[in-house]
Amino acid sequence: MKSVVSERFAGKAGLAVGTVLVLAACTAGGGGAATSGKPAHRQALTDAVDSVSAGLGKASEAKNLTEFETALVLLGSAAGLGGDKLGQADEPADEGAATAKNQMVFALGSLADDIATLRSHMERRRICALSSAKAELGASRGLADASKALAKLAAAGYSASLSVPQLPKQQLRSLQNGTMVRGGKTYGQGAFEVDNGGTTDAVVSLVLNGKAVHSVFAAKGQKADIEGVEDGTYEVYVSYGSDWDTEAKGFTLDCEYSKFDDTLAFETGRAATSWTIALQQSADGNAKTTDVEPNAFPQP
Repeated sequence: MKSVVSERFAGKAGLAVGTVLVLAACTAGGGGAATSGKPAHRQALTDAVDSVSAGLGKASEAKNLTEFETALVLLGSAAGLGGDKLGQADEPADEGAATAKNQMVFALGSLADDIATLRSHMERRRICALSSAKAELGASRGLADASKALAKLAAAGYSASLSVPQLPKQQLRSLQNGTMVRGGKTYGQGAFEVDNGGTTDAVVSLVLNGKAVHSVFAAKGQKADIEGVEDGTYEVYVSYGSDWDTEAKGFTLDCEYSKFDDTLAFETGRAATSWTIALQQSADGNAKTTDVEPNAFPQP
């Protein structure tokens, strides 16, 4: 039995909770300087809410993470600038409306912060799929706070309608340990075992000539194996993460991608080859790994 122990430590699992918000308020009233025939605070409120609604619509319509990132830049700017202008506008005469207006200013600032955090999560691959990115946006505390502020403004007689499209909820999907994500021909006599002693799920692929031949799902804390590996010299790629998207064949949260520096040779002679790899940090590890960019990672 040959064995190698990875010195790499799998990343932490993440969690985001999605939500759907449809916010509306109806009104009238307020004093102050006029802008386009409206008091300044009412005009600033309308402008801010309309801009945020448009940004949310673009984010919802995004077809990939690149489009979504572009929409987030616009949405974050709309929330930040809208909150600033609303904060600088004159105060409504009604005390309740003035309080609600200030709460709306805070909510827009909070939304801008949430968007900045989401963009950071995408850059660091804590969020690595469009579905999970939209879910985190839907779970924004700023959107929830805006809902409450708009309800209070409605009660005070000020109209604004924030349209939030339906956004997905975050999922935490997994597969049964040992599931073959990709199952190649198993006419050989080689055996391959994965000991996932880490704290996150993983998919391990045996790759030949740049293409994944066998890919097995190794749940955190469990062992998985592949029997019947045909002779050949394979590269070993590992993807770590949470929430396995079967259709996309990838994790949507806390994604990491790596490759074992050494290859594994399976040869049938007097005895079949058997390899075991351990996905955990170990002082006795005898196999090094290298991080891999997602676009250079063979799809399982």
